[in-house]
Amino acid sequence: MTRRILSVLALVALLLGIVSCSSTPKPADVFASFADALQRKDAHAAAEQTSDPATAEKTIAAMFNGMGDQAKLAVGSSPTDGQENGFTLKYQWSWGEGHDFAYDTTGSAAKSGDNWRITWSSALLHRDLKDGLSFQYSQDSELQTPVLDRTGQPLMSWQTVGVINLERTHPESAAALAGLLNQFDPTTTPDSITAQLNGTQDDRVTVIKLREDDLGKVRDQLTPIPGVTIVEQGQLLTANRELDSPAIGGLEQIWHDRITRSAGWSVYLVDAKGAPAQRLISTPPAPTDPVKTALDMRLQLLAQRAVAGESRPAVLIAMSSSTGGILAAAQNAAADPQGAIVFSGLYPPGSTFKTITTAAALKANLVTPQTPVACPGQVTIENRTIPNEDNFDLGTVPLSSAFAHSCNTSMAALADKLPADALTNTARDFGIGVDFTVPGLTTVTGKVPTADTAAQRVENGIGQGTVTVSPFGLAVAEASLAHGSTIVPTLVDGEKTTADKPSVPLSPNVVDALRAMMRQTVTEGTAAELSDIPDLGGKTGTAEFGDNTHSHGWFAGIVGDIAFATLIVGGDSSAPAVTLTGEFLRPALANTG
Repeated sequence: MTRRILSVLALVALLLGIVSCSSTPKPADVFASFADALQRKDAHAAAEQTSDPATAEKTIAAMFNGMGDQAKLAVGSSPTDGQENGFTLKYQWSWGEGHDFAYDTTGSAAKSGDNWRITWSSALLHRDLKDGLSFQYSQDSELQTPVLDRTGQPLMSWQTVGVINLERTHPESAAALAGLLNQFDPTTTPDSITAQLNGTQDDRVTVIKLREDDLGKVRDQLTPIPGVTIVEQGQLLTANRELDSPAIGGLEQIWHDRITRSAGWSVYLVDAKGAPAQRLISTPPAPTDPVKTALDMRLQLLAQRAVAGESRPAVLIAMSSSTGGILAAAQNAAADPQGAIVFSGLYPPGSTFKTITTAAALKANLVTPQTPVACPGQVTIENRTIPNEDNFDLGTVPLSSAFAHSCNTSMAALADKLPADALTNTARDFGIGVDFTVPGLTTVTGKVPTADTAAQRVENGIGQGTVTVSPFGLAVAEASLAHGSTIVPTLVDGEKTTADKPSVPLSPNVVDALRAMMRQTVTEGTAAELSDIPDLGGKTGTAEFGDNTHSHGWFAGIVGDIAFATLIVGGDSSAPAVTLTGEFLRPALANTG
């Protein structure tokens, strides 16, 4: 019995010894925990496995920060041959397909009380990582890739800018700073800088960014001002500082996407100031094609100068009728607070819409350009009285004359004979009402609802009622007319525009008739002020809005390969829009041919 009890006790002691031994941490365990924490990007948990957690956590956190949030990390550990407590760590970093960085490093563990701890060294993270250095991953894009106009001239390029900051602890410097910067931006005042400081809890505010040549004019005067710092950085800017167009706003994203697709990448060890100390891996960027746009620098600047002379909100857009490329898009300072109205502002088109009404009537075989039509001073249809401007009365004249002189009464009578959806369908054939997705732009062409009543049809027929268009949409219609089918507008070569309606051909007979009537509008009609411009055809428009005491002024047309639309918001007649268009077209056409 005694011998049996002793045997049982010996067995229990042996089992307890086995359990005790199996629960004691081993070097393999601590390295496995370290690797697992690194994979989870848990700097604290990884550091806890080392002999110097405080130092290790800072270094590991700096590694994660330098490699970027998008980095994925896999770490494995295995015993090092010939070393009792030594292990090899295998790192595999990845930033996406083709962006992989693998290496291994070694470390050892030592007993610390009852536990094992990895002997801390920066070299645990990379063999060449030393104290004072950290990792830095970067995408190496071809920043010098230019944005070009259609002729190959630079529209935008990567340039150095100076970021002028003011520390919030020096509000007294606002006056001196504003005094120097006001010459570059008149809105920069002591009050505006003070408002910036009061509107944030940040240590400093950015007051302005200056182009390199502007910075050179004031750098020596800025430096002594208390609390002012200057940080130089790169930025994509217009090559010509005068260039200013709503068409440019989306080009930076297209440029960024292009250089990113072809970007190279690198991992460096850098010092505390971010200066490279050692390159670990590097793949250069692939050749990057310039971003070539449809914009024409010369035409854009001419359009800007034309609208700048108007005190009321004014816009002008020009397109190539052969390609659909947007050649110029300009709006003045008075229009800017309303947004990019050249592309997305919706307004009643007034008599410019008579091009669509006439096209629908020609297509339906209701008339020909020679068909006699009545043009009384006013006409009443279903209790809706439509007057001509100042009630002018031409009597009975050919449709071409009624069009050229913008007879509301003639067009209202034609519209009344059309089906409810005729204007809707015809407008879409010309691109108005089509939803285009143009890379780099946000656009709206217009809305032409069906008209179920005679009153609605006659209102819509003269570009009032429920019809609205944008300057962009009207230019698309003019370009489609010149092209002979629904044009597809574009801004950047290689960036495809999509539409919710396929392009359709326009009847050659309709196209020829409209082009002839538009030419007559310029030679003897409402746009005769521009009769000196060869081959110009167009249509004027005055569109009432609000309480009908004010009107928008329009002019749209075609000359050569240029289709255009001009709008003066609240212009009260088409005359200012006609004049403004002439200020653009005469110099634009002077050097062509």
